[in-house]
Amino acid sequence: QVQLVESGGGLVQPGGSLRLSCAPSGRTFTSYAMGWFRQAPGKEREFVARVRWSDSLRYYADSVKGRFTISRDNAKKTVILQMNSLKPEDAAVYYCAASITPIWSLLSSRGGYEYWGQGTQVTVSS
Repeated sequence: QVQLVESGGGLVQPGGSLRLSCAPSGRTFTSYAMGWFRQAPGKEREFVARVRWSDSLRYYADSVKGRFTISRDNAKKTVILQMNSLKPEDAAVYYCAASITPIWSLLSSRGGYEYWGQGTQVTVSS
């Protein structure tokens, strides 16, 4: 069974930073790309960022561009989401996801991913 485990969430003041990590556990598998999504209370789960394993191609939602950075560590099969200049509207449960389908253009939608983590809470408040 494939599992993705997120870590690094917590409480931070507006303007602060957090670093989220995502690593697989359980059965090994090869994915094409990894993504981060988030879901705030009462809202739909939305795309945040994605990265392709082969060449580190990245793509960001407009709402986080310039503040968040996604990166991958091929050796550790870990994906990092560095979040800077956090705003109250960034507060949400953040989910890591893995895609084995090599269609880059589909990976801003939830349906492009086959595996999901359980999520980690990010709270931005003074």
